[in-house]
Amino acid sequence: MFGFLKRKVREVKAPADGQVVALESVDDEVFSQKLAGDGVAIIPMSNTFTAPIDGIITKIFSTNHAYSIRSDKDLEVMVHIGLDTVELKGKGFKRIANEGDEVVCGDAIIEADLTYLREHAKDIITPIVISDESDVKNIEKHLNIVKSGDIVMEVS
Repeated sequence: MFGFLKRKVREVKAPADGQVVALESVDDEVFSQKLAGDGVAIIPMSNTFTAPIDGIITKIFSTNHAYSIRSDKDLEVMVHIGLDTVELKGKGFKRIANEGDEVVCGDAIIEADLTYLREHAKDIITPIVISDESDVKNIEKHLNIVKSGDIVMEVS
């Protein structure tokens, strides 16, 4: 009856334990200016990076520093582990899942050696962005200390 009251809300969950911060605070213009999409970032405190949504892994970069998952609700989320980590050419990252795998929220995708990344990357801060925003009207962001699997964004 009141169709306008029904919002399709999709939850995006933390891919790692850590502190969730505003995307605008990321020291990289591609992310801080939301050129790759809107979202949040997490300062990770755990080495395992998981699926933030249920879906299909559409992309894992050959260097294993970033991955994207598309849900059956047409939401695509990219997790980019650290800044300038592509320059590490895969060192410090171990792939656990593969492109095309069907995953549920919390499934491990990448193991990252945070100690190595702290020493060799620009930063370990990890942007989590909605990479296809064609159906996104609003993103409610939860800036907190989180455990993997806690809600970091509600997308409608």
